[in-house]
Amino acid sequence: MEARTQELNRKQKATTAIKAMHERMLNFLKKEIEKVDDQLAEEVSSVSEWQETHTLLKTAPGIGDGVAFTLLGELPELGSLTSRQVAALCGLAPYNKDSGSMKGKRRIRGGRAPIRTVLYMAMMSAIQYNPIMTKFYNRLVEAGKHKKVALTACMRKMMTILNAMVRTGQPWSEA
Repeated sequence: MEARTQELNRKQKATTAIKAMHERMLNFLKKEIEKVDDQLAEEVSSVSEWQETHTLLKTAPGIGDGVAFTLLGELPELGSLTSRQVAALCGLAPYNKDSGSMKGKRRIRGGRAPIRTVLYMAMMSAIQYNPIMTKFYNRLVEAGKHKKVALTACMRKMMTILNAMVRTGQPWSEA
């Protein structure tokens, strides 16, 4: 996916003479991505526990195959963690930067970067199509939070919800 993004960026800057070369490379990468997705789907379907978790995760609006596969691979502990632990493992927990009497800003850091990356893109979709995330995001922005801070808070909330869904075995519910 990263190579595809890089190639798309190169194509935008390319001259007309070499755009066809970039197009061929994009077609090749598209086929390879489809092969990898098929292999992942096959592997997930071969293990009943993974298949159940994958099905549960996909019931949440804004969560697709890419996010579900990433969570299965990068966060096998999902469902057995507390909300604070899952936030820390995903790199979504705010840490203070205090020293003595100085009070610094709280920032997220650490954790597993691939999870954070796919969650960011998933949340961009979820705040448009998931009513719970839309309401939460809009409330934070109206309260004066920066949009990226609100988006990060939504990512943390989504991971907390997904963790609870996997722990209880319950699919997504608007209630």
